Order: sequence, then structure tokens, then C-alpha cells
Amino acid sequence: MPKVLVLNASYEPLNICSWRRAVVLVLKGKAEQIEHNGKLVYADFPLPTVIRLRSYVKIPYKEITLSRRNVLHRDNYTCQYCGDHRHDLTVDHIVPRSRGGEDSWENVVAACLKCNVKKSDRTPKQAGMALLSTPRRPHSHVYFEISKHASSDEYHWQKYIVGA
Repeated sequence: MPKVLVLNASYEPLNICSWRRAVVLVLKGKAEQIEHNGKLVYADFPLPTVIRLRSYVKIPYKEITLSRRNVLHRDNYTCQYCGDHRHDLTVDHIVPRSRGGEDSWENVVAACLKCNVKKSDRTPKQAGMALLSTPRRPHSHVYFEISKHASSDEYHWQKYIVGA
């Protein structure tokens, strides 16, 4: 099922919805079609890929949950020690929990099993392993969630989710 990027009236990414929901919003006049893929839903109505709401919706701040899936997504499914890109990664605590390390965005990274075992119960400095990037808390819930669904298929979305 094709997904549609929903933009706020200010062109900020707001959500992702089904193509059917997007068509209903456009037909009811609550949204306008910004991008389409050329396929027709009806005789002269192209299938939308990006729509924009006509009225502004305030986005409440929402904390991004610290979870294995979200850590792997933040790190782009790449081991932060060796750079190996894969989907069977583990989560490693930079400062091990046994040494007082906490479960926080700044203390956990994606790591392949080999690097996680090599680092063991030590800090990266003690293990002689450098991090590829400094772990940070994702800054925007909306951009973070939308970037999970954006792939090369949604090339129409790319100019609207640049900050993801």
C-alpha cells in the first residue's frame, strides 16, 4: 500500500497516512495535493504522494522512546565501532551498566556482536575502540518517525524531510 506524507500548512512533515486517507482529505478540501506519482486513482485524479493540510496543526512535543529499534534506526543500522551495516546488531552501553552506565540516548550505540564481545565490560577507550560518531538524542519525534518510513521509493518526500 503506498503511503502519503502529510505536511502541515507550514510545509513541515506532520505524519504519514494511507493513500485512501489522503484522497479523502483532498476531496473534502482539508488538504491539497503537492506531489503525485502519475498513477490515477480516478479518471483525472492522480495518486498523491505528498499532501499539505490547509489549516495549521500544532504539534505537541513528544519524547522519543529509548528502545533497541530506535537506537538501531538512529545509528542507521551501522555498528558504531567497525562501520559494518547490518540488521542483526546489538545495543552496546558505552559506559557499561556494571560501571554505573545508564540507559540513555548518549550512552547506547548500535554494535555488531563481534565488536560488542571485543569491547566486553570496558569503555571504548579501555578496549582501544573508537566510536564512529557521538551518540545523541534524536531532536524531533516527527522527523524521526517519518525517516523510519522514508525509503528510496518515496523520492517525492526527500525535499520535505531534509532535517530527518
